[in-house]
Amino acid sequence: MKFLRKNLSNILFIGFIIFMFTPYGLPVRATLIKAVSFVTTRVFSLEIDKEDQISLEDFNWELQSFNGQQVNLETFKGQVIVVNLWATWCPPCVAEMPSFQKLYNAYGDKVIFLFVANDEPERVKKFLTDNEYEIPVFFQMSSAPKEMSSNSLPTTYVIDRKGTIVASKVGAADWNSSKVRSLLDDQLPKKKLP
Repeated sequence: MKFLRKNLSNILFIGFIIFMFTPYGLPVRATLIKAVSFVTTRVFSLEIDKEDQISLEDFNWELQSFNGQQVNLETFKGQVIVVNLWATWCPPCVAEMPSFQKLYNAYGDKVIFLFVANDEPERVKKFLTDNEYEIPVFFQMSSAPKEMSSNSLPTTYVIDRKGTIVASKVGAADWNSSKVRSLLDDQLPKKKLP
């Protein structure tokens, strides 16, 4: 007990270093970030006020999938698109991935999802396999449109069928929330009654 009291500050300092600067702390940081960000998602809106929304001037953005398939954002013009910029080494990115998987499971056949990884392909593949994620991951082959240029991870954009960014978020969020689902439902074409 005397040893513990005498060395408590050293033990706490070493624990802090492990928590902040090693891979062992990543799951703990991600869990803490998830708790905080999911509460703020419920309080604050991800939607951009109508007068502050901007439209993409240029849809030219070359991406490549794991299997080498080249795609361009231009291909998806006229559809609802969710773009998530992320990395495996980013705790907020890791924190929001389970909610993204659930949202993708529910909307993957109605909305275009582009998870753009800023990481090494092998690390991304291992991360997806280890966590059993089945999301469409791409890598940048050219610069993103200037309206979607961000130096922060994660950053997420929701683009409507007219090419307008209707929601954006820097940092982790609960992407499977009722707010996000309602936002996506509002962007999708309404089913016509017979």
